[in-house]
Amino acid sequence: MKTMTYGEAIREGMRMKMQEDPNVYILGEDVGAFGGCFGVTAGLFDEFGPDRVRDTPISEGVIIGCAVGSSATGLRPIAELMFIDFLTVGMDQLVNQAAKMRYMFGGKINVPMVVRLPGGAGVQAAAQHSQSLEAWLTHVPGLKVVFPSTPQDALGLMLSAVEDDNPVMYVEHKALYALKGEVNDIKPIPLGVGDIKREGNDLTIIATGKMVHEALAAAETLAKEGYDVEVLDPRTLFPLDKDLIRQSVEKTHKVLIATEETKRGGYGGEISAIISEEMFDSLDAPIVRIGALDTPIPFSPMLESYVIPNAKDIVHAVKENF
Repeated sequence: MKTMTYGEAIREGMRMKMQEDPNVYILGEDVGAFGGCFGVTAGLFDEFGPDRVRDTPISEGVIIGCAVGSSATGLRPIAELMFIDFLTVGMDQLVNQAAKMRYMFGGKINVPMVVRLPGGAGVQAAAQHSQSLEAWLTHVPGLKVVFPSTPQDALGLMLSAVEDDNPVMYVEHKALYALKGEVNDIKPIPLGVGDIKREGNDLTIIATGKMVHEALAAAETLAKEGYDVEVLDPRTLFPLDKDLIRQSVEKTHKVLIATEETKRGGYGGEISAIISEEMFDSLDAPIVRIGALDTPIPFSPMLESYVIPNAKDIVHAVKENF
């Protein structure tokens, strides 16, 4: 058993796969000697050299395009973008090439690439560096999307992401990089398998990313007032663990969905729709969603904290609706 930070666990997962497979390499802006924008690739340049930890031009289109082409010809790239917001520049290569190639070639080629995407708010990075855009990615057939919330999940999901023969979008919340946690198992966590972070019987909170920790804090507060809350972390947004969600809904009969993304058009709405369409008979109350306010993320710490949801918002929503 080890204690690691979230960032260290991501790095350890990459290191393990690079040690195992010479076809695995990292590319991105300042991922080499500098160690990455958030220090996640620190030390890997010294260990594996410039051929396998490659600094790129400041062009997300180039980074994604290189990952697509090299993965289609037998390599297993891990592409880092400094912020998920900058994916907009590489969307054509991702959506119209990476996500489509295996299908359009009839399965004759694989596209085993991972794209690391630091997302989320809470670090006063302002409107162009603080978005939660995971819903965009889940909308595209051909892409898999993972979103770890703990060091254990970060390591296990990285191992599975690199092993997968499809493009995997690895969303990581930048405010979690320093979060410490126990890593008990150094092994892959299968994509499409969620996790119950807290057992409960009265209400299910389905949360993603940093909101998992806000949900756990809210559950502790609510426990003092008699609520027995279950916290469910999907861990992968696609494929989604519908069976685990069904089991929890059938037990608690009430659901609150907490995501940091803007509520309008967010993936929380997709989860809500799935439960409504496939598990409606198990519900005893309407599904409630928590998300960011419908505005760009402010730079001001006070305004930012007002816009993004937190444990207090979850507690208030539970008391008001359940």
